[in-house]
Amino acid sequence: MAKRPDHFIVAIDGPAGSGKSTVSKLIAKKLGLLYIDTGAMYRALTLKAVRQGLNLEDSDRLADLARSTRVDLVNAAGTLKVLLDGEDVSGLIRTPELTNDVKFVARVGGVRSEMVKQQRAIGIRANAVLEGRDIGTVVFPDARYKFYLDADVAERARRRHKELVESNRQADLAAVKSDVEKRDESDMKRSLGALKKADDAVFIDTTDLSIDEVVEKILSYIK
Repeated sequence: MAKRPDHFIVAIDGPAGSGKSTVSKLIAKKLGLLYIDTGAMYRALTLKAVRQGLNLEDSDRLADLARSTRVDLVNAAGTLKVLLDGEDVSGLIRTPELTNDVKFVARVGGVRSEMVKQQRAIGIRANAVLEGRDIGTVVFPDARYKFYLDADVAERARRRHKELVESNRQADLAAVKSDVEKRDESDMKRSLGALKKADDAVFIDTTDLSIDEVVEKILSYIK
């Protein structure tokens, strides 16, 4: 499907806790664009795999599951809803347990191929902001605007810990920091869709910046 001449994608990549999810939502809202959380798609598929009791080391079964699964992202009154085969699983995919399992599913070539196909189909239909770990390098390497957000690992752990506490989940800061570091290593070393900055992406260190400051910095490049 050919893109319209005025069609454009804003790709925002970065590790966990860099602020990309919150920033991407605000950018999409301010510019009137569709917001696509690609990580939520992998989380939804992981939830389905866990529900079915699949062996998360069985790449073939996971790839087959991806091909028979429909994950939709719907903006409802400013809130992103994640639909797994029509079921709203938005809250169910954010547990720490599921987060630990996502890496097994996301590293499977057949799974990534199917998810990228669905992400591109959504992005081609409308101007959109996509956030993830390989948007600017794999999903939309020709995106008009590319950004890579990062922050000191201690700050990213603090942010993640704050999120957990605010959602009434018990969390130890040291354990959260360890989990963040392990996830970074897993994301950067996987053979497909590895976390890395695209050569032409704008790098933004969010460690000492507020969300509003990051948003304004990104908007300054887009405008």
